[in-house]
Amino acid sequence: MALIDKIQSKDALIGVIGLGYVGLPLAVEKAKAGFTVLGFDIQPEKVAQVNRGENYIGDVVPEELESLVQEGRLSATSDFGRLGECDVVAICVPTPLDRFKQPDLSYVKNSVLEVASHAHREMLVVLESTTYPGTTEEILKPLFEQEGFVIGEDLYLAFSPERVDPGNLRFKTKNTPKVVGGCTNECTRHAKALYEAVLDAPVFTVSSPKEAEMTKILENTFRIVNCALANEMAMICDRLGVNVWEVIAAAATKPFGFVPFYPGPGVGGHCIPIDPYYLTYKARAVDYHTRLIEMAGDINDEMPAYVVRRLQDLLNDRGKPLKASRVLLLGVAYKGDIDDLRESPALKVWEKLEAKGAEVLFHDPYCPVFKRRGVMVPSVALEAEFLQGCDAVVVTAAHTRKVDYDLVRQHALLVFDTKNIMGGARSPNVVQL
Repeated sequence: MALIDKIQSKDALIGVIGLGYVGLPLAVEKAKAGFTVLGFDIQPEKVAQVNRGENYIGDVVPEELESLVQEGRLSATSDFGRLGECDVVAICVPTPLDRFKQPDLSYVKNSVLEVASHAHREMLVVLESTTYPGTTEEILKPLFEQEGFVIGEDLYLAFSPERVDPGNLRFKTKNTPKVVGGCTNECTRHAKALYEAVLDAPVFTVSSPKEAEMTKILENTFRIVNCALANEMAMICDRLGVNVWEVIAAAATKPFGFVPFYPGPGVGGHCIPIDPYYLTYKARAVDYHTRLIEMAGDINDEMPAYVVRRLQDLLNDRGKPLKASRVLLLGVAYKGDIDDLRESPALKVWEKLEAKGAEVLFHDPYCPVFKRRGVMVPSVALEAEFLQGCDAVVVTAAHTRKVDYDLVRQHALLVFDTKNIMGGARSPNVVQL
């Protein structure tokens, strides 16, 4: 049976490399669609959890995962030799930056080497990890060609950017439109057929992997630049004595030409603070300096320090030095209503507060405990007496559920709300960013 027929009839065995925030939801959706899915991960604990039907990703419904495992639709392994059993392989591994903000594609390269060494004729390989334009054709394609495959004839290769938005209640993997770009028309046709068999959303095709890779970069660059604009507006408005939140709300009443973005203690998550730097890296290769993108990154990177300076001034106005002050961070996840701490600006605020001698504690119902500097740190309970004993509470994540903001407002001596989650409360002890 030809591969396209196996995909359309859902007889294809699908492998998913990387069972994290992108890979596991994708594996679940493919299994729910009727495919048999084999997940691959280098972390034995993740493999064991999947095989036990235990969920560890917020956007996955635990009951669905458990049911799929019990039905034999989804399983996991650390044996990459089993890639040879797969008809389709999706690569969903991390693509971090190094300390110089240069792309680290080691996870991608290692994954591709494993796939290439076990690949066979009539196999589809799709890279979903975010990367710079040209990666699929410049790095992945030669590795398969070295193994003797003719791309578009023996093996089909494409890029389709992940668009996961953790915590989004409306758009999940299942109903988020897909973009696909293959190395040849046949590659695109096979990849499009795969996602059409899985998703309840349109699948848009572009002319090559480069356009698909650039699509994801543009999406997140749009966000990082507009986040920087909102953050800079917040700093200007503070100096001018203007309420930035009222300004944004008023501007958002315009039915065209304006999209609201909001300031905060920084930009977190695996994508937005990282992905645009893939473009700056690639742009330098063609002698172009991405001034706007890098400036936006600098503004966002400065926000944790700005929050600490503002807090220091607020405490000083109350006759209290920041040094030796007890500060409670309300939320350590990188955004509201999720348990993801990757690149969380709250943790950067924490570091800067400690550097100035403050005692820092946190409350986060979504992150009841996490490892910091090798030590497990528990979330403290929100109680009236405890809040009264804190010199300041800093709202660093906009959790809309599970947090008693009324209790905080009533008992905290000072609340510095960097997310406007307390609704512009006019309480004398509540100060907005």
